[in-house]
Amino acid sequence: MASRPVGSSSKAASDFKVLNNVKVYPNPAEDQITISYTLTKESTVTIKIMDVLGNEIATLLSQRLPSGEQNNSFNIASRLNSGYYFIRLLAGNETVIKRISIL
Repeated sequence: MASRPVGSSSKAASDFKVLNNVKVYPNPAEDQITISYTLTKESTVTIKIMDVLGNEIATLLSQRLPSGEQNNSFNIASRLNSGYYFIRLLAGNETVIKRISIL
């Protein structure tokens, strides 16, 4: 009879994460970006744009969202100059960072 080690679980690590399948597109972008992700439970989500030095440029979203697939589009033409930036998503105690290029 096979046994499972103590503390082991058959669930994948992504089953315990609040924030999954994070995508930022198009990349590179010019006028608008779309950020899609899946929340495994209702959470307060904050989306920020950071420069390459880690300085906060803008907060795009900060609100409580229901579980499920989320798609948020943002007009960035007036906010960002050409260059590299980071999109930081926070949900619960989790943070996901994605790099984007603005033309």
